[in-house]
Amino acid sequence: MSSPARNPTGRGANRNHAGRGALTNPAGRFESQSAERADDGWGSLEEDLPPLSTTVMPEQARSIISRNRSPDIPFEQSINPYRGCEHGCIYCYARPSHAYLNLSPGLDFETRLFFKANAAERLEKELSRPGYRCRAITLGANTDPYQPIEKRLHVTRDILDVLRRFHHPVTIITKSALVERDIDLLAEMARERLAKVMFSITTLDNDLKRTLEPRTASPAARLRALAAVSAAGVPTGVMVAPIIPAVNDGEIEAILERAAEAGVQSAGYTMLRLPYALKDLFEEWLHTHLPLRAEHVLNLIRDSRGGKLYDADFRTRLHGSGRYAELIAQRFRLAKRRYGLARRGTEPLDATRFRVPSAQMELWDQAKNLT
Repeated sequence: MSSPARNPTGRGANRNHAGRGALTNPAGRFESQSAERADDGWGSLEEDLPPLSTTVMPEQARSIISRNRSPDIPFEQSINPYRGCEHGCIYCYARPSHAYLNLSPGLDFETRLFFKANAAERLEKELSRPGYRCRAITLGANTDPYQPIEKRLHVTRDILDVLRRFHHPVTIITKSALVERDIDLLAEMARERLAKVMFSITTLDNDLKRTLEPRTASPAARLRALAAVSAAGVPTGVMVAPIIPAVNDGEIEAILERAAEAGVQSAGYTMLRLPYALKDLFEEWLHTHLPLRAEHVLNLIRDSRGGKLYDADFRTRLHGSGRYAELIAQRFRLAKRRYGLARRGTEPLDATRFRVPSAQMELWDQAKNLT
């Protein structure tokens, strides 16, 4: 795949991309070539570039279930239906993964998308293998399984339908109201303790959302979807993620209060993570959108990351360390207790129901659903 010409990283680079989170398109860390904008004498550097279009390409997955070996991640298996994410969240820790496609973690990540066209077919084959051991699968561990292109591609819904037929447990992590579309499948699975949905809510401030995570559902839409999924009998939780020092940390209590009112049963959080090129992209966003606060935010991040902007130590990377991180942890515990989330909890998903469906079982399940 050839590498497209890119805007250079830097605060003077073009920013005329409405509805996008990243401001520039720096080269990925594995690229051997780079491009710079140059003035040709015709004033082209001062001209606005045309709006960025989104391209979506299919790919044939050789395998579909990813296995996790990190001791700080609370799941063993995951599926990522998409590579890249149109939501455009500037803080997304998955951005650097686009470098493996020889693409940029910046604007490429949110405009050059890939979907696993054979996801359901591969999943069915992998679940049918002799010796497969059932453990809950997480959808949304990397990019959002309900990003806007899912509305027409249905990759996530097709995956859910396979999991339903195999009676396989699944946890979904999303910040999209599109999950409501699949309440029929999720409610059926939840009756057998096979499904749970975690909603990521970063802010309740619409103005902040527009620049921080520009193409996500509004906070109000997420809360409505959360309430609808909960009302359908599907266990739900809320992730306040990521907590960004001096940006959205003041909203922890308000988010948990609204989520509790909507019916969530559990709550968690993560601190902002800035691996690889994400550090530069996020700093650029800060100096553009919150210039008066930028240095204070960066200093608090360093305070919670051992003096650096990112520390990959699995013992601290999710929740940070130091005085500021300890204060956040204490506030979160107190807020959970205040809104009844410390006492609540969801039963673990049931992996004992898993079975490879036969034609006779499929007919029996269909008849059961008709009664």
